[in-house]
Amino acid sequence: QVQLVESGGGAVQPGGSLRLSCVVSGVTFDLNAVAWFRQRPGKEREFVSVIAYNGMSYYTRSVKGRFTISRDNTKNTASLAMNSLKPEDTGVYYCATDHFLPSPAPSGDWSERDFGSWGQGTQVIVSS
Repeated sequence: QVQLVESGGGAVQPGGSLRLSCVVSGVTFDLNAVAWFRQRPGKEREFVSVIAYNGMSYYTRSVKGRFTISRDNTKNTASLAMNSLKPEDTGVYYCATDHFLPSPAPSGDWSERDFGSWGQGTQVIVSS
C-alpha cells in the first residue's frame, strides 16, 4: 500500500520561508517521480513542481526561482523549500508520486491525472 505523508506547513509572513517534506512508503522510491501540487482558496488543484527519478526538476512558472524541490532516496523523502513566499502561495500543498512521468502538457505543467498516489496535504498560509 502506497502512503505519502506531508509535513512542514504553517503560517508565515510574506517574504518568509517554509520547507515541506513528503515521506513515501510502499513503492521503490528511487524509481518514482514525486510532485507537489497545491490547491489555493477557491481554485482547482494545480501543479507546482516535480522531481524525476534521476533528479531532474521542473517548476511551474509562478514559483521558479523561489521554490526548490529535492529528494533524499536514503530516506524516501522529497522536500519543497519555499522562499520569498507571497500571499498567493497560500493553499493546501499535496505531494504525489508515480513510477512513470509522462511529458508535460503544452503549458509545461503536469496534470494531477499523471500521478496515481497522493498524500493528505499540508496547509500553507502566507499572511501579514
